[in-house]
Amino acid sequence: MSGESAPLTFVRPSPEDAAEPRPGTGNVRRVATSTMGCKVNQFETEAIRQALRGADYELVPFEAEADLYLVNTCTVTREADRQARQLVRRALRRNPDAFMVVAGCYAQRDPEAVAAIPGVDLVLGNGEKVDAHGLIPDLEAGDLPQVMVGDPGDGAAVPEGLLTRFESRTRGFLQVQQGCDQSCTFCIISSVRGGSRSVPVRHVVRQVDRWAQVGTREFVVTGVDVGSYGADLEGGADLAGLLAAVAEREGDFRLRLSSLDPSHITDELIDLFREEPKLCPHVHLSLQHGDAKVLKQMKRRYGPDLVRERMAALREAAPDLVLSADVLVGFPTETEAAFDNALALVEELEIAYPHVFPFSPRPETPGGRIPESKQVPAPERKARAARMRELGAEIRTRVLARAVGRPQRVLVEEPDRHHPGWMRGRAATYLPVLLPEGRAEPGELVECVPERVEEETLVAPG
Repeated sequence: MSGESAPLTFVRPSPEDAAEPRPGTGNVRRVATSTMGCKVNQFETEAIRQALRGADYELVPFEAEADLYLVNTCTVTREADRQARQLVRRALRRNPDAFMVVAGCYAQRDPEAVAAIPGVDLVLGNGEKVDAHGLIPDLEAGDLPQVMVGDPGDGAAVPEGLLTRFESRTRGFLQVQQGCDQSCTFCIISSVRGGSRSVPVRHVVRQVDRWAQVGTREFVVTGVDVGSYGADLEGGADLAGLLAAVAEREGDFRLRLSSLDPSHITDELIDLFREEPKLCPHVHLSLQHGDAKVLKQMKRRYGPDLVRERMAALREAAPDLVLSADVLVGFPTETEAAFDNALALVEELEIAYPHVFPFSPRPETPGGRIPESKQVPAPERKARAARMRELGAEIRTRVLARAVGRPQRVLVEEPDRHHPGWMRGRAATYLPVLLPEGRAEPGELVECVPERVEEETLVAPG
């Protein structure tokens, strides 16, 4: 489905058009979900799971046999589409008689292709998936069309009501914004998520209060374009103001900022990093590239000089800052010199955790329609991605080494599967930490001084 075409809207069919009900209608009790992609998807899956629990369905692991499987998909690359199809096939091998629901961004972008996957019973767009729990009885009875996909911009920024808990009681993804008004030439997300919509401050604060009551210690503030928060709200709300309002709430918790466009790093936000102890000294940047010409061709809102200036100011405010970032390599017309500029900026900014994506042409985007002669060959895209990841590993080694012997405040998460007798957690800087069992329980915030690094992880003494 083209990003420029009208959205597909499917209404309930007439009785003669509906599918035949399956034997055993009313017997769906065990439901399994799988989430692909971004933190926004993870938040939305949690809302779906809460609604399923409220409707008395039993939630089971996706690897278990279930009566109904729901895959909440991503479509940022062709590889994501392939993985979604693979998940569907894998689930139906476990139970060929199960109902299969495919939802999310891949379903929104190309519902016909998703509906054609063998075994798929229901295709739900981003606006429709939050009502999945209420559609199950009609799905069992054969009273639904196979595809229900509407305009992604019609819905609210987040599902109505509050999430009472997150799957991980220690950390919750706090969605404060939905959609994007920017049409970057490589990106399809604005067409499957709609325009930017913000969650009112009062609703965000109520959600934080609810989760804090059940022991959530870290809130990862997220959205599709989180830095644009408040532009659609009355009263001059912005991201810095929202974070300040949340930080004022009672409780021993911390805030982590996710997927921030460099152009949205305002002076007010920098001041908050300097002054607010609840705000973690870690930022995940939506960086994408480091070459001025490539950034312009991508239709990004900044150039490398602005990135340097903003990050220098942010590091002055938060000296312990650790950076992660999205980095896209192999964009059409990216020369070797342009790629070298991207490497140089990642090195200069000291991005310890680059999330590297080789360019994936999407026909619905301007970047995907650039002639083949100007595309970077796929093997070269793969090679450049490997070089960028190698640089990230080198930077990460330096950043971890500097953290040895320096006090860290760690959120303890769970027993480490690979190191019996140890607990795994994250420092405020996002660096992973191992602590001996018995030192703290999951969900506790503890102080420690790491004594060494093993396997890209800080290790604290007993």
